[in-house]
Amino acid sequence: MNTTFHLRICEASESTARDMARECCDHLDFLESRLSRFIDDSDVSRINRMQAGQTLYLNELTHQCLLAALDAYARTGGLFDITLGSRIEHRKSGDSGPVPPLTGQLTIHPDVPAVTCGAPGREIDLGGIGKGFALDQLRLLLLDWSAEGGLLTAGASSMLAFGPQAWPVELTGDIDSERIVLSNQSLSASGTAIQGSHIIHPGGETAMPAEPCRRVWVTAPTATLAEIWSTSLMLLEPGDIPDFIAGEQTLSTVHLQIDDRPVLLPRGTGSE
Repeated sequence: MNTTFHLRICEASESTARDMARECCDHLDFLESRLSRFIDDSDVSRINRMQAGQTLYLNELTHQCLLAALDAYARTGGLFDITLGSRIEHRKSGDSGPVPPLTGQLTIHPDVPAVTCGAPGREIDLGGIGKGFALDQLRLLLLDWSAEGGLLTAGASSMLAFGPQAWPVELTGDIDSERIVLSNQSLSASGTAIQGSHIIHPGGETAMPAEPCRRVWVTAPTATLAEIWSTSLMLLEPGDIPDFIAGEQTLSTVHLQIDDRPVLLPRGTGSE
């Protein structure tokens, strides 16, 4: 997933915590083998090579991740789209040629772990939702072990806290920072300050906001949801965000950095 995972596990026995961590690492390797588009025999790579009329049966976890992405597409009015892989590759490669057209059709079956290709052309890149989904899966695994709690991270931008402990986290702006506390929730950050303009708008370059937020931080009940919303809100003009998320029940808090410091978006939008 092109990132480093860190596990802070609250457990009285060091040997048990070590066994938990080892199983988490094995599970991450398995998820990578199914969800990465850079592994030839992964589910995602096989989907991206499908021809018209073909149906591919998937691992159940891959199917769950794709269904979460499909739900996100509907919740965000199409802003969150995992089928922009060819355009993402075009951006990352620095290719100065024409942007690849968005063609093709994929159908994710809701009740069967399968995908059908109506027409080739769409390429899946799970990006941040893959990291968030992996963190959520690790939490479930650790709860099966009866872990007392912990803080799980994927790089510096994705965090998941569970259990009775509260974890202080710094939201670092260009000049000032804001401290928040994570307790049984997840945080995801997206922005242009570190990786540059790497987020692709499904409507193309002309649909990108003229003056986007420099950073967006979102807390949500799950890491998957936090990743979805932090990515999607980067594709909006800052002034449009409050109306866009009004009433959205899968958000806890939203911080924006427009100038040099994080600012909590006034709530009356989303749920606390």
